[in-house]
Amino acid sequence: MKSIAVAILNWNGQKWLEQFLQNVVENSAALADVFIIDNGSTDTSKQFCAEHFPEVGWIQLDKNYGFAGGYNEGLKQITHPYFLLLNSDVEVTPNWLQPMLDWMEGDSLLAACQPKIIDFQTKKQFEYAGGAGGYLDKDGYAFCAGRIFYRFEDDNGQYTGRQEVFWASGAALMIRRKAWLEVEGFDADFFAHMEEIDLCWRLKNRGYAIGAALESTVYHVGGGTLDRQNPMKTYLNFRNNLYLITKNYRRSNLFLKIFRRMVLDGIAGVRFILERKWGHVWAIIEAHFKYYVMLSKMIQKRNLESNYIKEINHVGLYKKSIVYAFFIGKKKKFSSLDSSSFVQ
Repeated sequence: MKSIAVAILNWNGQKWLEQFLQNVVENSAALADVFIIDNGSTDTSKQFCAEHFPEVGWIQLDKNYGFAGGYNEGLKQITHPYFLLLNSDVEVTPNWLQPMLDWMEGDSLLAACQPKIIDFQTKKQFEYAGGAGGYLDKDGYAFCAGRIFYRFEDDNGQYTGRQEVFWASGAALMIRRKAWLEVEGFDADFFAHMEEIDLCWRLKNRGYAIGAALESTVYHVGGGTLDRQNPMKTYLNFRNNLYLITKNYRRSNLFLKIFRRMVLDGIAGVRFILERKWGHVWAIIEAHFKYYVMLSKMIQKRNLESNYIKEINHVGLYKKSIVYAFFIGKKKKFSSLDSSSFVQ
């Protein structure tokens, strides 16, 4: 058995398998076995893989469990020391696994890491889902080196080497199987979006580190399952961000933090109103109502996690507001943010 299992979650994604699976197999064979975890697809993905990629393992699930639940169910059947969770719409590059594996084998506290993630269409611009590593601001807003909100930087070699970050992208996430089992994988209540940030935050609350191995590069199409203009994505992002804070924030009064975040959500809603994006306005309202319904359950999860808190690792936390820095301070690039404002 090889050290790494590259696990690709599939749901009616034959077009992505046709486009990218050959590339993944060719560039992973030296270090990894490749698996498809199928989320109850109704297309002909299984037949396609059986015919063209018999060497790829196929794990069939009985229904669509979502991104989080799909990986939780599928990875139960894989026993490799390292998992590499890879979106089906990702093109990898030669030797992409080695820098991540080298770092993880040399640092026992590094629980998970990601490669540099570049936009597939441009091949020069950082991609939304991870960029050069993920960070979190004091209000729970996620952003990346190379991407703040929907402002993207070109990759000019400004982010290099090994960087400890707050979260690593689920688009291409290497994680120790031991760490995955320790935190019981993704929270399936997230269904999709931000589940990897929740996973990384729980690991950091237990004292682990998260990294970005920027010697490795992949190219991500993005929006392969759900386009960012879809109100459902807005709903999931706003709902899951509240879940994220409730479960993991430990520094001061939680409900003041939640109230502040809801005010900021309201401001975002007003912006959508001015742009006449009514579907997105309703998505925020629905997200908040669902949060109220799930609040008791999230508090229970928060209390359960408190039993495992060790020396909390806050490296990668931006101690200020990224909303203020971006919209008021006009800091549109990660490199323009004051490095002293990050927990080192």
